[in-house]
Amino acid sequence: MKKLVYFVSLIVVSISLVSQAACAPRTGDQKPSENPHESTSKAAETSDQASDKDSKDLVKIKVAASPQPHAEILGAVKDQLKEEGIDLEIIEFTDYVLPNIATQEGDVDANYFQHKPYLDQFNAENKTDLVSLGPVHYEPFALYPGKLKSLDDVKEGVTVGIPNDVSNQARALLLLQDLGWISLPQDKDSLELTILDIAENPHGLKFSELAAAQLPRSLDDLDYAIINGNYALEAGLSVAKDALAVEKEDSLAATIYANILATSKDRAEDPNLGKLYQALQSETVKTFLAEKYQGAVLPVQGD
Repeated sequence: MKKLVYFVSLIVVSISLVSQAACAPRTGDQKPSENPHESTSKAAETSDQASDKDSKDLVKIKVAASPQPHAEILGAVKDQLKEEGIDLEIIEFTDYVLPNIATQEGDVDANYFQHKPYLDQFNAENKTDLVSLGPVHYEPFALYPGKLKSLDDVKEGVTVGIPNDVSNQARALLLLQDLGWISLPQDKDSLELTILDIAENPHGLKFSELAAAQLPRSLDDLDYAIINGNYALEAGLSVAKDALAVEKEDSLAATIYANILATSKDRAEDPNLGKLYQALQSETVKTFLAEKYQGAVLPVQGD
């Protein structure tokens, strides 16, 4: 019996030695004391730390923008700015008031959604001191069909939806004057015109003054509506296919109503915002505008 136990023990020891030999590392392999999973974890941790370090080295800039086309245009320069040491964060707004408030109060570094006449009007009404860093692009204002589908359908008493803010309302009236539907006085600043200034209204047009963002959603209730370019885009309206009349590229509006990059007065000389503006003037953006918007958004060269 003792001999049997001895032989069984000898067999177990032999199997154990063979097993250890099979699992032992070859020359140059990982040492037995190292855990391969631990090694992988350390490598990943090192990579994450490097990534965090790179991120910390970037200067973050927060920019308020309307979703289309402004946020999309900003998105087109994110990689370019990262190469210049800037981490661009885009914060979307869907109205024309909050982005300026956020910029004035320092919640964001800049905004990109408006034209200079609107900015000037906002500053005057709200005692703010926002400034333009320069024009970026121009969105042609256009007249879109509502219940009436053709310019030839215009008749006595039709209702036209127009923006209710002064600067955009003046722009809408200039387009209606170009159509020959109304005439405006020549002795008043074009940027301050309202429906009260209309000199002649041969069709007896009625006007529905609405917040610019509401106009696309109100088309079913209006005969026609004049809509800002960004809100037309958001509503899926095409300047080329849907608009009945569009501002001319050489019109007064095209010169005055270019969309700008704006910031607070104390940030006007910020070199990082200067880099952002230069990126928005780049060939990358010009190509992006041409390919994506096909005439609905046109680049403007800064000073």
